[in-house]
Amino acid sequence: MKRFLFLAIAIVVSACSGKIDEAELTHLNGYWEIEKAEMPDGETKEYAVNSTVDYFEIKDNKGFRKKVMPQLDGSYRTGSSDEKINVSDEDTGTYINYKTDYATWKERIVELDEDELVLKNDHGMVYHYKRFKPFSIKE
Repeated sequence: MKRFLFLAIAIVVSACSGKIDEAELTHLNGYWEIEKAEMPDGETKEYAVNSTVDYFEIKDNKGFRKKVMPQLDGSYRTGSSDEKINVSDEDTGTYINYKTDYATWKERIVELDEDELVLKNDHGMVYHYKRFKPFSIKE
């Protein structure tokens, strides 16, 4: 019984740390579509239709995020700019650190699995993403 109690406490403590382990971090790679954004005042903005999706590519805690536009033939149109990213663990959780020629910022990974990504920025905005499902009308 004591072992069970110790194991249960260990699981709760590790879950509350908010840190994402390396196996979970691999889920970040790929295409993500924003579903909604929650403002610090409680207001929520729903995104029913998106013309762009975010593509993340990360290896060894470094990589990039790029905005891409899905095309009807199943391909993606990309711009020339991307955001360099690295992932870091801090006391308060796991963060994605972004850097462009114009700015640097970070977002805490609140939730990450195969189908869901939730990020929170320093201004209290919470972004909910779902895994993007590609489509094609090719014959």
